[in-house]
Amino acid sequence: MDNAVVTPSALPLVEPAGFGARMVALPLRSKLSLALGIAALAGVVLAMTLWSSKGDFKVLYANLSDKDGGAVIAQLSQMNVPYRMSEGGAAIMVPAAQVHDLRLKLATAGLPKGSVSGYELMDSARFGQTQFQERLTAQRGLEGELTRSITSMAAVANARVHLALPAQNGFFREQQKPSASVLLTLHAGRTLDRAQVAGIVHLVSSSVPELDPKSVSVLDQSGALLTETSGNAGANAGLDAHQLQYVSQLETGYAKRIFDLLEPIVGRDNLRATVAADVDFSQSEATSEVFKPNQGAEASIAIRSQQTTDSGAGAAGTAPSGVPGASSNQPPVAATAPVTGASQPLVTAQGGTAGSGAGGRREATTNYEIDKTVRVTRNASGNVRRLNAAVVVNNRSVTDAKGKTSQVPLAADEIEKLTALVQESIGFNKERGDSVKVINAPFKVEPVTRVDVPLWKQPEVIDLLRAAAVPMGLALVAMLVFFGLVRPTLKAALAPPPAPPAPEPGATLSTVVDDDQTLPALPAPKSAEYLERARELAKQNPAAVAGIVSGWVNGEAAVAKA
Repeated sequence: MDNAVVTPSALPLVEPAGFGARMVALPLRSKLSLALGIAALAGVVLAMTLWSSKGDFKVLYANLSDKDGGAVIAQLSQMNVPYRMSEGGAAIMVPAAQVHDLRLKLATAGLPKGSVSGYELMDSARFGQTQFQERLTAQRGLEGELTRSITSMAAVANARVHLALPAQNGFFREQQKPSASVLLTLHAGRTLDRAQVAGIVHLVSSSVPELDPKSVSVLDQSGALLTETSGNAGANAGLDAHQLQYVSQLETGYAKRIFDLLEPIVGRDNLRATVAADVDFSQSEATSEVFKPNQGAEASIAIRSQQTTDSGAGAAGTAPSGVPGASSNQPPVAATAPVTGASQPLVTAQGGTAGSGAGGRREATTNYEIDKTVRVTRNASGNVRRLNAAVVVNNRSVTDAKGKTSQVPLAADEIEKLTALVQESIGFNKERGDSVKVINAPFKVEPVTRVDVPLWKQPEVIDLLRAAAVPMGLALVAMLVFFGLVRPTLKAALAPPPAPPAPEPGATLSTVVDDDQTLPALPAPKSAEYLERARELAKQNPAAVAGIVSGWVNGEAAVAKA
């Protein structure tokens, strides 16, 4: 009888069929670590995707009205530009690299238009409006159009226009003239000169019928009146800001002449010059009348009027007088006596003198024109009464043969030449009281301390690190999750099973023959050592141990069936 004895060590090891079976055979803790690691990696990938799609957004426009905001968003959608609204919808944000380009493109399209409404108010006219409502709507539209035109100026940030348009009636004499007021909000550091203010006044007065430019008032945000009316022009004459600006420009022009003339000689940054101008802004007007006296008979004399009076007893009582002959029958001639000469008796028509004869009298009155010259002299304002110029020149830098640089004062003749050049450049007038002073003095040079900014404090590096902080942080988290949770589990599942230990001599007995042979005694089993090896194998490769146990169970079942 043949008896087959099968020992556990002689059974074949059955390995799992594939990677899935190995994963299933892993402990619950390893499975949870793998699932948690995969979920964390998926979250990191999702965060990276959202951050890359979001990018760095900056404000395109802020504090827009609903109408302008909708128009800007519609234009951005047509241009396929990503955008998002800030909290509360107070600002529209776009990618930082496209902010300036988008502003120029939207400005070309006329956006944003601003919250000021113009003549488009007339497009939404309602049925049944009264005449007052129509007139008020037209006035609001005109004010809005004027506001848009004024705010298009570079120095004006915002403007408000108020028109006072009185109602017209049938009585022309009782009609009131319209007036206007303009309130300007200027940009920081900007001012309007007199020509710009006059242009605003002309724009408003030309847009409203029968509006006198004197009835337009322009104010700035501080409440200062920019227009000069007839009431305040005389009170502030010679004291306004425009005259101070004229003096400043005059002094700057003179100083620039000095710099342009002397800098090529003494070198750049070796010259300091100031000019003080005394300007007379007073206006004077003189009227004189000059009478030219007659200069005798040779002067041209014009008779204004002449009157002659004759009185006497009559023609019958007048005795003939004079020299008989042709001369007595001639008509009387004009008086030849000079105006300034001695009085002489008048010669009558008959050759006699006035008042001669019996009871006769004759009077003659002659008025002559007198020369008169009327001269009106009006002196121009802004005349320069005196100029004072002060110039400081640095010492000359001299380098010797050894390469050492030293400061040397200028010679006296050089100072005189520079003084003459300054006098010629500003139009020096000694009779006017001008003065020019040129001195030579060493300039004090402040040492420039160079501060070396560390690399990690430089703005460019800070911006770069700030932009790369999010992706670097996400990448670090992904690495920690992979090497801490996912990799150990995958390593345990993909590790090869350990090699079985070598069998002891006589430990394997395949068959036993029924005869009288005596087998050698087997050594005592080292149960404690085998048990310790089994425990180490179970700890190192639990999947392999599970396969061995499964093989044992299947083998015992096969033996039992046999």
